[in-house]
Amino acid sequence: MAGTNTDSVLNYLTQIEELAEDILVDKERLIDLDRRRQKTREATRAFRKDKSNDKQWICMGNMFFKFPKRDVSKMLDEDITELEKAIDNVNKGLKTKMEKLHGAEERESPRGFSLNPLTRKEMIAVKKCL
Repeated sequence: MAGTNTDSVLNYLTQIEELAEDILVDKERLIDLDRRRQKTREATRAFRKDKSNDKQWICMGNMFFKFPKRDVSKMLDEDITELEKAIDNVNKGLKTKMEKLHGAEERESPRGFSLNPLTRKEMIAVKKCL
């Protein structure tokens, strides 16, 4: 009888630990993606300030290439868009994992945790009302 109780407690704690570990991995991934996004923004900013040449050197992996400015600008903008999409996907997954963890712990989910930010159109409408 005592072995069954111990096994159920061990299974419960293992489940909680796995969910918590998944959440920590997602948080680390968010930090990494945000750092990459910030570095890409810095590169975009420095690139747009530089008015020297028609072509720019960029580093891809461990190689340098010379591309026209418009192509480089387009690549950097695409990178930022992809990074923002990846960050949004990780955030959505993180919310569901947090809900699973709270459910497994038999706790109430925090209020307001599943809120979504206002879109630009919604923000414009709010500003017009104020």
